[in-house]
Amino acid sequence: MPQRVLCLLVNGFEEIETVTPVDLLRRAGVEVVMASLTGDRLVTGRCQMTVQADALFNDVVAAEDFDLLFLPGGPGVKTLRTDGRAARLASAYHRAGKPVAAICAAPLLLADAGLLAGRRFTAHFSTVNELPQALAAEAVVEDGLLITSRGAGTALEFGLALVRRLSGETVAVEVARSIMR
Repeated sequence: MPQRVLCLLVNGFEEIETVTPVDLLRRAGVEVVMASLTGDRLVTGRCQMTVQADALFNDVVAAEDFDLLFLPGGPGVKTLRTDGRAARLASAYHRAGKPVAAICAAPLLLADAGLLAGRRFTAHFSTVNELPQALAAEAVVEDGLLITSRGAGTALEFGLALVRRLSGETVAVEVARSIMR
Protein backbone atom coordinates (compact mmCIF):
# COMPACT_ATOMS: atom_id res chain seq x y z
CA MET A 1 0.00 0.00 0.00
CA PRO A 2 1.51 3.38 -0.97
CA GLN A 3 2.35 6.02 1.58
CA ARG A 4 -0.22 8.83 1.81
CA VAL A 5 0.32 12.54 2.41
CA LEU A 6 -2.27 15.17 3.31
CA CYS A 7 -1.41 18.64 1.98
CA LEU A 8 -3.51 21.56 3.21
CA LEU A 9 -4.37 24.42 0.84
CA VAL A 10 -5.84 27.88 1.39
CA ASN A 11 -5.84 30.93 -0.83
CA GLY A 12 -2.44 32.59 -0.71
CA PHE A 13 -0.46 29.33 -0.61
CA GLU A 14 3.06 29.56 -2.07
CA GLU A 15 2.90 27.74 -5.41
CA ILE A 16 6.54 26.58 -5.64
CA GLU A 17 6.50 25.33 -2.05
CA THR A 18 3.38 23.29 -2.77
CA VAL A 19 3.69 22.02 -6.31
CA THR A 20 7.37 21.04 -6.16
CA PRO A 21 7.10 18.69 -3.13
CA VAL A 22 3.75 17.29 -4.35
CA ASP A 23 5.27 16.57 -7.78
CA LEU A 24 8.32 14.85 -6.28
CA LEU A 25 6.23 12.78 -3.89
CA ARG A 26 3.93 11.64 -6.69
CA ARG A 27 6.95 10.73 -8.86
CA ALA A 28 8.03 8.52 -5.95
CA GLY A 29 4.68 6.74 -5.96
CA VAL A 30 3.39 8.48 -2.83
CA GLU A 31 -0.30 9.34 -2.88
CA VAL A 32 -0.77 13.03 -2.10
CA VAL A 33 -4.20 14.46 -1.35
CA MET A 34 -4.32 18.23 -1.62
CA ALA A 35 -7.25 19.29 0.55
CA SER A 36 -8.78 22.74 0.36
CA LEU A 37 -9.84 24.44 3.57
CA THR A 38 -11.61 27.21 1.60
CA GLY A 39 -14.87 25.39 0.91
CA ASP A 40 -14.04 25.40 -2.81
CA ARG A 41 -11.79 22.99 -4.68
CA LEU A 42 -10.24 25.84 -6.66
CA VAL A 43 -7.54 27.50 -4.57
CA THR A 44 -5.49 30.49 -5.72
CA GLY A 45 -1.87 30.93 -4.69
CA ARG A 46 0.10 34.06 -3.88
CA CYS A 47 1.14 34.49 -7.54
CA GLN A 48 -2.44 34.05 -8.77
CA MET A 49 -2.01 30.47 -10.01
CA THR A 50 -5.18 28.50 -9.37
CA VAL A 51 -4.90 24.85 -8.43
CA GLN A 52 -7.72 22.36 -8.19
CA ALA A 53 -7.53 20.56 -4.87
CA ASP A 54 -8.14 16.83 -4.83
CA ALA A 55 -10.71 17.18 -2.06
CA LEU A 56 -12.34 19.52 0.39
CA PHE A 57 -10.87 19.31 3.87
CA ASN A 58 -14.22 18.42 5.43
CA ASP A 59 -14.58 15.47 3.02
CA VAL A 60 -11.13 14.02 3.60
CA VAL A 61 -10.95 10.59 5.17
CA ALA A 62 -9.82 10.56 8.79
CA ALA A 63 -6.31 11.80 9.54
CA GLU A 64 -5.20 8.32 10.60
CA ASP A 65 -5.43 7.33 6.93
CA PHE A 66 -2.42 9.54 6.10
CA ASP A 67 1.25 8.98 6.89
CA LEU A 68 2.46 12.60 6.82
CA LEU A 69 0.94 16.08 7.09
CA PHE A 70 2.39 18.68 4.69
CA LEU A 71 1.87 22.39 5.39
CA PRO A 72 2.94 24.74 2.56
CA GLY A 73 3.87 28.33 3.31
CA GLY A 74 3.01 31.67 1.79
CA PRO A 75 0.68 34.47 2.88
CA GLY A 76 -2.08 31.89 3.32
CA VAL A 77 -0.40 30.76 6.55
CA LYS A 78 -2.04 33.75 8.23
CA THR A 79 -5.45 32.31 7.28
CA LEU A 80 -4.41 28.85 8.52
CA ARG A 81 -3.33 30.33 11.84
CA THR A 82 -6.62 32.18 12.30
CA ASP A 83 -8.62 29.10 11.29
CA GLY A 84 -6.77 26.83 13.77
CA ARG A 85 -7.50 23.48 12.09
CA ALA A 86 -3.97 23.09 10.68
CA ALA A 87 -2.31 23.52 14.10
CA ARG A 88 -4.78 21.11 15.71
CA LEU A 89 -4.13 18.58 12.96
CA ALA A 90 -0.36 18.99 13.29
CA SER A 91 -0.66 18.31 17.00
CA ALA A 92 -2.79 15.21 16.36
CA TYR A 93 -0.28 13.85 13.83
CA HIS A 94 2.58 14.43 16.23
CA ARG A 95 0.73 12.67 19.07
CA ALA A 96 0.08 9.75 16.72
CA GLY A 97 3.80 9.47 15.94
CA LYS A 98 3.43 10.71 12.35
CA PRO A 99 5.71 13.24 10.65
CA VAL A 100 4.65 16.82 10.01
CA ALA A 101 6.38 18.86 7.30
CA ALA A 102 6.24 22.66 7.11
CA ILE A 103 7.98 25.11 4.78
CA CYS A 104 8.49 28.89 4.76
CA ALA A 105 6.08 30.54 7.23
CA ALA A 106 4.24 27.28 7.97
CA PRO A 107 6.52 26.45 10.95
CA LEU A 108 4.46 29.16 12.69
CA LEU A 109 1.64 26.57 12.66
CA LEU A 110 3.97 24.12 14.38
CA ALA A 111 4.66 26.77 17.02
CA ASP A 112 0.92 27.32 17.43
CA ALA A 113 0.59 23.55 17.95
CA GLY A 114 3.29 23.62 20.63
CA LEU A 115 5.62 21.37 18.65
CA LEU A 116 8.77 23.49 18.38
CA ALA A 117 9.91 23.70 22.00
CA GLY A 118 13.34 22.09 22.27
CA ARG A 119 13.40 21.21 18.56
CA ARG A 120 15.74 22.18 15.74
CA PHE A 121 13.89 23.78 12.82
CA THR A 122 14.17 26.38 10.09
CA ALA A 123 11.69 28.87 8.64
CA HIS A 124 11.43 31.88 6.35
CA PHE A 125 13.28 34.99 7.53
CA SER A 126 9.96 36.87 7.79
CA THR A 127 9.09 34.75 10.86
CA VAL A 128 12.14 35.83 12.88
CA ASN A 129 10.11 37.92 15.34
CA GLU A 130 8.00 34.92 16.33
CA LEU A 131 10.58 32.20 15.67
CA PRO A 132 13.95 33.72 16.62
CA GLN A 133 15.39 30.25 17.32
CA ALA A 134 14.93 29.13 13.68
CA LEU A 135 18.15 27.90 12.06
CA ALA A 136 18.13 30.46 9.25
CA ALA A 137 21.24 29.07 7.53
CA GLU A 138 19.73 25.60 7.11
CA ALA A 139 17.72 24.77 3.96
CA VAL A 140 15.98 21.73 5.45
CA VAL A 141 16.01 20.60 9.07
CA GLU A 142 14.74 17.24 10.29
CA ASP A 143 14.27 16.74 14.00
CA GLY A 144 12.32 13.68 14.99
CA LEU A 145 8.86 13.88 13.45
CA LEU A 146 9.32 17.47 12.23
CA ILE A 147 10.65 18.39 8.78
CA THR A 148 11.02 22.10 8.08
CA SER A 149 12.40 24.19 5.25
CA ARG A 150 13.13 27.88 4.65
CA GLY A 151 11.06 28.77 1.60
CA ALA A 152 10.45 28.62 -2.13
CA GLY A 153 14.16 28.40 -2.96
CA THR A 154 14.51 25.24 -0.88
CA ALA A 155 11.34 23.49 -2.13
CA LEU A 156 13.23 20.93 -4.25
CA GLU A 157 15.50 19.93 -1.38
CA PHE A 158 12.49 19.84 0.96
CA GLY A 159 10.48 17.69 -1.44
CA LEU A 160 13.33 15.20 -1.77
CA ALA A 161 13.60 15.07 2.04
CA LEU A 162 9.92 14.13 2.17
CA VAL A 163 10.45 11.43 -0.46
CA ARG A 164 13.43 10.13 1.51
CA ARG A 165 11.39 10.06 4.75
CA LEU A 166 8.49 8.14 3.21
CA SER A 167 10.11 6.04 0.47
CA GLY A 168 13.77 5.73 1.43
CA GLU A 169 17.11 6.91 0.11
CA THR A 170 17.11 4.72 -3.01
CA VAL A 171 13.80 6.15 -4.24
CA ALA A 172 14.89 9.71 -3.40
CA VAL A 173 18.05 9.22 -5.47
CA GLU A 174 16.00 7.79 -8.35
CA VAL A 175 13.57 10.72 -8.29
CA ALA A 176 16.43 13.24 -8.12
CA ARG A 177 18.13 11.51 -11.06
CA SER A 178 14.88 11.49 -13.08
CA ILE A 179 14.62 15.28 -12.81
CA MET A 180 18.34 15.67 -13.53
CA ARG A 181 19.24 17.07 -10.12
